Amino acid sequence: MNKTSKSLQKKTALITGAASGIGYQLTQIFARHSYNLVLVDKNEQKLTEIIDEFPQKFGIFVKIFVKDLSIPTCPEEIFTELQQASIKIDVLVNNAGFGTYGVFNETDLTLELKMLQVNMVSLTHLTKLFLKDMVEQNYGKILNVASAAAFQPGPLMAVYFATQAYVLSFSEAIANELEGTGISVTVLCPGPTASEFQQTAAMGDSKIANVKRMMDTKTVARIGYQGLMTNKIVVVPGMRNKILTESVRFTPRNLVTKIVRTMHELKKNR
Repeated sequence: MNKTSKSLQKKTALITGAASGIGYQLTQIFARHSYNLVLVDKNEQKLTEIIDEFPQKFGIFVKIFVKDLSIPTCPEEIFTELQQASIKIDVLVNNAGFGTYGVFNETDLTLELKMLQVNMVSLTHLTKLFLKDMVEQNYGKILNVASAAAFQPGPLMAVYFATQAYVLSFSEAIANELEGTGISVTVLCPGPTASEFQQTAAMGDSKIANVKRMMDTKTVARIGYQGLMTNKIVVVPGMRNKILTESVRFTPRNLVTKIVRTMHELKKNR
């Protein structure tokens, strides 16, 4: 059996937001574990670099989609093309997402609507499309990447925090629905992570973006992968983040909101 034939027998993982940050680290991990890859991202250059390197390096098949998931038709286009190519998805990783920073009545509505589409709607759409096939084959894994932001309101990032709460709630609910089907759902909720997220969200001068001991994307991805493979439902990397997310349950909501506001305010000039 030649190398190409062997690669076609491997399980396949679809990863969105695969070109950078946690998504790229997950791409590396799945490749090292001999998964074929279907990668989705807007960054054509980085995806091209991956497809040039990974098949030879890891002995896997890689297919790329240069897609912007803020465009509503993209999930259906991806699904249809994979169906036509008879590529079955065993693991779906909904990692794509971004944030915006600022007081809600001053922020860019167009950008926020795109964020809602990427963070919630496309995630839900892709899950709906690929879950049906997983149910038919009695096997599948879904990893939705959210944030520790999912556990509380987030003044100065109100819409982003709300999208993460949706991803957490949605993931926990369908995980319950899928018990006994052979399909697991995991939601990864990292705290502040050293990545391009802060720059994309234009929050570089906020206090939270300058936390000295952020986790790195490689560690977060590894913990997320381990949680997915052991069928954990909610994964919060890091003891400090676990304590903070648990403490929210026992703290008055108005106090939690005030604390989060303070954490996200701009640094004061000295």
